[in-house]
Amino acid sequence: MHSHINRITNILRRDDGISGAMQYTEQISWILFLKYLNDFEENQYKSAVLNGEVYSYILQPEYRRDIRACPKKEDGKIDFSIAKSWDDLRDFVNKELFPYLKWFKKNEGDFLSISYKIWEIFYFLDNKIESWHTLREVLDIIDELNFQSQSDLFELSKIYEDLLQGMWNDGGNSGEFYTPRAIIKSMVRAIDPKLGQTVYDGAAGSCGFLIEAYEEMKQQTKSTKDLQFLHNQTFFGNEKTPLAYVMGLMNLILHGIENPNLSKQNTLTTDIRWIEEKHRFDIILANPPFGGKEKDQIQANFPIKTNSTEMLFLQHFMKKLKAGWKAAIIVPEWVLFNTGKAFQDIKKMMLEEFDLHTIVSLPAGVFLPYSGVKTNIIFFDRVGQTKDIWYYEVNLERKLTKNKPITFEDMWDFLKNFNTRAITENSWTVNVSDIKDYDLSAKNPNKIKEQIHRDPKEILQDIEKNNERIAWIMWELKKIVK
Repeated sequence: MHSHINRITNILRRDDGISGAMQYTEQISWILFLKYLNDFEENQYKSAVLNGEVYSYILQPEYRRDIRACPKKEDGKIDFSIAKSWDDLRDFVNKELFPYLKWFKKNEGDFLSISYKIWEIFYFLDNKIESWHTLREVLDIIDELNFQSQSDLFELSKIYEDLLQGMWNDGGNSGEFYTPRAIIKSMVRAIDPKLGQTVYDGAAGSCGFLIEAYEEMKQQTKSTKDLQFLHNQTFFGNEKTPLAYVMGLMNLILHGIENPNLSKQNTLTTDIRWIEEKHRFDIILANPPFGGKEKDQIQANFPIKTNSTEMLFLQHFMKKLKAGWKAAIIVPEWVLFNTGKAFQDIKKMMLEEFDLHTIVSLPAGVFLPYSGVKTNIIFFDRVGQTKDIWYYEVNLERKLTKNKPITFEDMWDFLKNFNTRAITENSWTVNVSDIKDYDLSAKNPNKIKEQIHRDPKEILQDIEKNNERIAWIMWELKKIVK
């Protein structure tokens, strides 16, 4: 399986239309999705025949992969005598297939149906593969993958994660879609989601939080009913960026969630005043985009207006959390220490209406190479006011770089002490009454700077040497002036 994907990426790198890891991951994503859709429909058709029912295909025959791109002979191999190639293949994809998919059942009422997702995926995407030969090679390789095999699907999901990791390492804007897996895993372990609870990420990106929660909760299933609830009624998310949406959707599908409750929408366009209990979730896990500035139209959806993207997301997440339940959110450092009015008002709301029980200070470099911004994880429950905040500072003996990222092992000490809120050299507790101006920044009281007391005679000797040096420089300058 690894060899298949490696061959594809190597082929795409040579294509004139592809530039960088982000673009070849995007192109692999839409081709994989159509392969998945083809296998899904074939499986549905066979099940219908066995049950004496009639299956209605989602795609019209002339646009189905097994008819136009990869028709099969009786032995199951591609019939290259009728399969499209040369410029006919490229023209079919660009002039027929994509226009068809871009307007596919846009007005269908079920926003979570596969039909609607097809439109959401393809409306903002284009085929960037220029060479028909490249496209033909990629189609033929992907045709060898089997989306109905659980072992193949499991391996492919891991390979796709590697592709996303490679896109992250490539830098650029890809980091907004991807959170380091070590951080995600530690947040999910700390939250400890249980089967029957709902999980939400309003800034889903490549859906790392939802997938990690799924992997954790999947181990708790004991029946088909449990699996159905896990697949269909547990995970929910929004993602506004077309590229991130298709990657997140593909990532969820490859991990076994066939029709995810993932919507392509800007979370901040929702007026939070209209959010009711039925719209809320048990667990919220997210790394919302930071550093952005929102227009007045977006700010109007929030009781506390600010153009700061991260502060609008915080208000949204507080409103979306069910009473009695918990959230873990990544925020940039400035959210904690900024004492501007809007920042203070939002943090005041959090302290008075939620239990902000834990703040984890992450080391600099966690988000390299995408961003060098220092970040924190805040954990809060909707169970009443905050009384004490347990701080934990992740201290590493090395500098984080692109090639030496943070690992899950780096978070073990935090996880070991999370539930007990132990006081160590890296952790401490602050009573909410000691917080001034809602400055929540982490200031480790255990770090006492060593004061070096010098001998007075040594200090006088240094002064005399400096005076001699100054006198010599003055003498040299006077010679020049004369």
